[in-house]
Order: sequence, then structure tokens, then C-alpha cells
Amino acid sequence: MKLLLIEDEPKTLQSIKQGLEENGYEVDIAYDGLIGRQLAKNNTYQLIISDIIIPGINGIELCREIRTWGDETPILMLTALGTTDDKVTGLDAGADDYLVKPFEFKELLARVRALTKRGTTVSHTAQLLKFADLEISLDAKTVHRSGNKINLTAREFNLLVYLIRNQGRVISKVEIAEQVWDIGFDTGTNVIEVYVNYLRKKIDKDYPVKLIHTQFGMGYVLKVE
Repeated sequence: MKLLLIEDEPKTLQSIKQGLEENGYEVDIAYDGLIGRQLAKNNTYQLIISDIIIPGINGIELCREIRTWGDETPILMLTALGTTDDKVTGLDAGADDYLVKPFEFKELLARVRALTKRGTTVSHTAQLLKFADLEISLDAKTVHRSGNKINLTAREFNLLVYLIRNQGRVISKVEIAEQVWDIGFDTGTNVIEVYVNYLRKKIDKDYPVKLIHTQFGMGYVLKVE
């Protein structure tokens, strides 16, 4: 299984590379974002691990660029910037998970294993989801409510799809983190709440009937009251 590791601190890079290779992974390395971009564009990887603060182009810019190619390779961000806003910025750029420095290698390895386990099978489910006056096209990646188009980020879209597929059932924050975004739930941040609030403002704010509801202490549910 081939991975790309982008990190400008030589000791950190070599330590991570050695640990991954000892666990059976093949690792290509880059010391800056420009080399990382070239490698990502010219090779196929099962996972890209990138620090955010790197020379050339930073990890956020690199992540955004990779996604513009249509490349859906999982991306794990390594960052010393641990605030909720920093994490949201990384996730919005297209990253699949984040790990705040300093971290233990076993934690990194667990994230790597989780991200590389993702299946590649295509789900042959209905390509149009409807709930109340909400309509989602899975093919076109569009959302309409009462005929009005609603623009969502990729992460907001995935969250809404999961809610509509589980309508009427309370979804916990842990489940959202693990099932929607394939990341471990970090109890130290409010990233999930931030995204639910983003989604609620777009889906419910301008409509008299609210669809996204909070079950305090339990999670969130899509329903009509």
C-alpha cells in the first residue's frame, strides 16, 4: 500500500516514514508542497499525509488543488494549529482527517489504517433523495428546498445525505464523525456542532418548517414536527 508523506522537518519525516514502513507501507516523501504536488499528480496513492505549514505551497492550498483535479485520495493533515477554526479550514479544503502535533505514532497509525480501509465499491442506490420539500441529487450533487437551490460544501452535502438516509433517527456526534467523515471523534473540539450549524442555517433559516433538530445530550435528527 503506497502512501505520500509531505513534511518539511527532516527528523519528523524520517521518523514517520520509518514507522510506516515497519508496518508494511511503501512511502514516498516530499519536503515541500511543490514536490508533494508533483508526486501526487504523477502517482496513485492510497493516502496522502501532509503537514499544513510547509514551504512552496502550504498543506491547505495543496489539498484544495488536489481536489480540483477530481482526485479523491484520502488526505490526513498534520498540524500544530489545533483550534476549531483551523480544523474546519482543513476539512473544508477537502482533508478527510486531521491530527494535532505533538502526537504518538500509534495514534497516527490508527488514523492511517482507518483512512486506507475505505472501500472502493460503488453504491447502486437511488440517485435522488427526497424528504419533505427537500430534494438531493446524488449525481449532480445539488440540493433544493421548495424549488430553491441551496449551495453546500462537500462536507455539508455529505452530512445532509447521511441525515436524510437516516431520517427520524437520532444521530450522535460520534456517529457523524465516524460514518460521515471517517475520522475519530475528538471530544476536545466542537467541529461537528459547527458543521451542523452551518447546515441548519442553509437548510432551515429561511423556511417556517424546521427539519434539522437537536436532541440535547444525544445528537441530531432530521424530522418534521
